[in-house]
Amino acid sequence: MPKSKRSKLVSLTNVSKKTREHKNVLLSEVQQNAEKWKYCWLFEVGAMRNAHLKTVRKLWKDSARIFFGRGAVMAKALGTTVEEEHRMGLHKLAQQIKGQVGLFFTDSEPQEVIEWFDDFKQADYARTGNKATRTVILPVGPVMRVHSDPPEPFPHNEDPQLRKLGLTTSMKRGVPTLENPHRVCDKGKALTGEQAQLLKLLGEKLVVFRVGLLARWDATSGEVVQVESRCPEIEREGEADEDEDEDEEMSE
Repeated sequence: MPKSKRSKLVSLTNVSKKTREHKNVLLSEVQQNAEKWKYCWLFEVGAMRNAHLKTVRKLWKDSARIFFGRGAVMAKALGTTVEEEHRMGLHKLAQQIKGQVGLFFTDSEPQEVIEWFDDFKQADYARTGNKATRTVILPVGPVMRVHSDPPEPFPHNEDPQLRKLGLTTSMKRGVPTLENPHRVCDKGKALTGEQAQLLKLLGEKLVVFRVGLLARWDATSGEVVQVESRCPEIEREGEADEDEDEDEEMSE
């Protein structure tokens, strides 16, 4: 009988070594960029999605460098005290690195950066636990996919999935149809897994990916300026998303 792959032993020594190497690489890269660029911004993210963060990286690839995730390592790289700071004033920024935040290094002038991020928003699908930003009620009639242009009804083979997610449908001319209105979610209430999945099937995007600027370090003066972001209050998501983005950052 072949040996099960599940019984394979993994050396914890090797895992720890790899983790240390990744952290050292990140630490070194953060310090190198602190020496290269004129400004370093601290930012937070609402409705974090890898795809949208990659878009930001791509659009700024020639004029900035972004680090996201592994906050403890980034803080250590900058230095959290006057004695440890890598460059003058960086400890003031490092002390603010808490939770799901990132660093944005650039030579672009502050007003340009503020206006760009103020304008950059990407609608996306809500996840389990997110609060609904509006009430969604499906009307009587064919169940429609709103992400289509124009909207189109669901095909007959998706009726079982719609029923599984709580819709009481009947087939009319081969189309899943509602006899009564169906309330999918209520504004301000946390979404269940079924609600989030149904909203995605319908094409209803209830969250917005956005970057909120928190503070800016100036290499010339060493000063750190707090930023009054004009973005609406950012809803933070689970720590699992942050872990995912740490891996993405290290793979660059």
